Amino acid sequence: MVKYCQSCQTGRAFMIRPKTGNLICQPCFFQAFEEEIHYTIVSCNMFKRGEKVAIAASGGKDSTVLAHIMTYLNHKYDYGLKLYLLSIDEGIQGYRDDSLETVKQNQETYQLELKILSYKELFNWSMDEIVKQIGLNNNCTYCGVFRRQALDRGAQLLNVDKIVTGHNADDMAETFLMNILRGDVFRLPKSTQIITGDEDNEILTIPRSKPFKYTYEKEIVMYAHYKKLIYFSTECTYSPNAYRGHVRELIKNLESIRPSAIIDIIHSAEQLALPNNVKLPQKQLCTKCNFISSNKICKACTLLESLNQGRAKLQLEYQ
Repeated sequence: MVKYCQSCQTGRAFMIRPKTGNLICQPCFFQAFEEEIHYTIVSCNMFKRGEKVAIAASGGKDSTVLAHIMTYLNHKYDYGLKLYLLSIDEGIQGYRDDSLETVKQNQETYQLELKILSYKELFNWSMDEIVKQIGLNNNCTYCGVFRRQALDRGAQLLNVDKIVTGHNADDMAETFLMNILRGDVFRLPKSTQIITGDEDNEILTIPRSKPFKYTYEKEIVMYAHYKKLIYFSTECTYSPNAYRGHVRELIKNLESIRPSAIIDIIHSAEQLALPNNVKLPQKQLCTKCNFISSNKICKACTLLESLNQGRAKLQLEYQ
C-alpha cells in the first residue's frame, strides 16, 4: 500500500521523520529542514546584515551541512552575510589530514575563503604528540580546550563578527547531561544557549551561534545523504574513550523509548535558572595569552604549561 506525505498529502512518503514521527516525502523534508533552521536563525536575531561570519568547518556531516545551509539561506533570504570557512588541524594523522581535504572540496563548491590553523603552529604540540605523553585517557580534555581557543584565534585573524558551529540538538542534550553528571552547576544554564559569548560586559568576545540547536543528528545525516553532499564520516582516532560517548549511548537508549527525549532535555534546560545569590565566575583576559578566561590564567595556558614541563598526567590527576 502506497503511503503519502502527511505534509503535502500528494507526494509519496519516503521516510518517517525522526523529529515529528510523521510520514514525509523528500521535497517536503528538504523544505521543512531548511525552513526550520531559517526560523531558528531569524527568531533569535542571530545575525545582522553586513556581518562577517566564520563557519567552523571540520569536514564532518554537521559542518558540511552547516556550510551548505548557511550559503543557501544567505542567498535565498538575502541575509547579507560575508561567509568564511574556519578549520582547525589538531594534528591527528590519518584522520584530520583526510577530513581537511573534504573541507577544501567544500571551499571550491561554495566559493568561500578558507582559513586553516593547526595546534602545532599555535601551541607547538599536535594531538598525536599530546597523546604520546598523556595516553588515551582524558585526551579530549586537551583537544577541546585547545580547539576552543584555536577557533577564537582564527576568528580574530579573519576579523569576523561571529562564529557558527554545527552543534546539533543531540550535542546540546549530551552537553547538558554531562554537566549534570559532573556536578558542573556553573555551566548548566549555558549548556543549551543558542548564542554564547555575547554577554554584556567590558571584555569583547566573538559570539558563537548554533543554528542546528533544534535539529536532530539523524535528520542532518539524512539531509547530507539525499542531497549528496560530500563529507568525512570516519570517527576520531581518540574518541572511543571519550566520556561523551557514554552519555551519547544513554541518550540514544532514552530516544528509543521516548522519541522526543532529545528535544525534551533541551526544553528542560532552557527553563533552568541559577539563584540570584549564586556568584558565577567573572570573565577576564588571561595574563599569559590575553584570551578570554574565567581565571587569571586560562585553561589552555595551564594545560600547555603542564605539557611543556612534562607533567601533563599529574595535571589531569590533580583536576
